Amino acid sequence: MPNLNLSGSLNVLRLFANPALCLPHHTVSSFDKIPVPLNEAFQTGKGEKKPDIRAVVLDKDNCFAVPHQNEIFPSYKTKFDELRKAYPGSKLLIVSNSSGTGADPGYKDAELLESNTGVTVLRHATKKPGCHGEIMDYFRSKPDSQVTRPDQVAIVGDRLFTDMLMANMMGAHSVWVRDGVVEDRNILARFEKHLSTYLFAHGYTAPNPRSDFE
Repeated sequence: MPNLNLSGSLNVLRLFANPALCLPHHTVSSFDKIPVPLNEAFQTGKGEKKPDIRAVVLDKDNCFAVPHQNEIFPSYKTKFDELRKAYPGSKLLIVSNSSGTGADPGYKDAELLESNTGVTVLRHATKKPGCHGEIMDYFRSKPDSQVTRPDQVAIVGDRLFTDMLMANMMGAHSVWVRDGVVEDRNILARFEKHLSTYLFAHGYTAPNPRSDFE
């Protein structure tokens, strides 16, 4: 079954032991509210340096594009161009659970998305949140990304159980696009929002990004 996300089903079990793994380090209401450069999104203590964000990973569906469409939502083109200028070449990468996966025969959707955005779409065998190793392999294979550690990467996406969980599993920074492009009526997506409200209210916070990678 090509659309089955076994990685998501298995890795979400981690939340029973540590619910905070699905929480973001920063939240915006929509894609156009993302601060650029991304290190501006992450609060640091007085006298501490801001994170050294060298590369950014973007989710596609309901992050910068209408679900199942392979083009930038018109209202977000200015912000997308801003990100491309701030993170040129291999510093900006699209990682989708549709385009570029086994659910994309011949990677035709990935090729169309690359043509429409000018940004590389990762071809990955494992769906999010389990493809963090493939993401780091990509950045480390591209000298111009200048990425050597996961804490130099920021993950931007609309789903807690895939995008944010992946960021925390790999030790990266994360930005949650809470409301997406269109209203997500998916029961799981609605549950994620209720869970985040509960966890934040009870003092949970996302784990600190780490410089090592396992």
